[in-house]
Amino acid sequence: MSVAGHRGRSPVEASVTLRHGQAKEARLNGARLPSAESLRRELSTLVFTPDRLAVVKGGPAARRAYFDRVLGRVFPARSGAPQEYLAALAQRNAALRRVQARLSDSAALEPWSERVAALGTTLVELRRSTLLTLAPAFAARADELGLPEARLGYDAELPTFESLEARLAQDIDRGTTGLGPHLDDVLVASGDRDLRQFGSQGEQRLAVLSLLLAEAELLTDPPLLLLDDVLSELDLGRRQVLAERISGMGQAMITATHASALPLEPAQVVEVEPGTAR
Repeated sequence: MSVAGHRGRSPVEASVTLRHGQAKEARLNGARLPSAESLRRELSTLVFTPDRLAVVKGGPAARRAYFDRVLGRVFPARSGAPQEYLAALAQRNAALRRVQARLSDSAALEPWSERVAALGTTLVELRRSTLLTLAPAFAARADELGLPEARLGYDAELPTFESLEARLAQDIDRGTTGLGPHLDDVLVASGDRDLRQFGSQGEQRLAVLSLLLAEAELLTDPPLLLLDDVLSELDLGRRQVLAERISGMGQAMITATHASALPLEPAQVVEVEPGTAR
């Protein structure tokens, strides 16, 4: 698969080669990359696949991971904040287990508690800013697709040094930190309904698609949109809304079981059958 696009003001050409029994080979402007995954970091790409419904219907970890990726796109200079927090958290948890095993005393925990509190507070504030930035476009795109009053919520408690110290005995007993943004969740709702618990699969699908479209609007450079089986559960009206929306967002690749499912005339159609593509 080969695509052309732009990174900043410079045109780029990216390709991924698949060979039976071999690893994927990714190239950017003709130069081979260390891995196919590294292409994601070099080329602004947004992907919809059916398993992305986990962002709405899955557990809190799936939502944290998704919105932390959005955080990195909205605030590129702070994209490392989630990883920095998790690294400090891992060190504090290791220190907790040493105290639990009586290999260390609780005083050794103080520097890590301070660092977890500082980095955790930064991460919570960045997540709040990310959601505030994303929410208006998410609500607008969801409304266009027939999901009314869509909203995002993030009710997080700041992990202060004092709050960590207040539960220190519990954390030592369990050997893990029981407070902080690593345990937070993000609400994806329609009106008063939490779509994880009270949304149909169709509504969850619309919510994920609306998030992707909203994210695309926030990017400075037009992204490459890869939409796999996005049309199968959309009626004609929603397909047309989607097509009109993505037509102004840069390049988009859409897979469908039949070309007739596409609501607008595509620039190029590739028909895939067992062993052939034309």
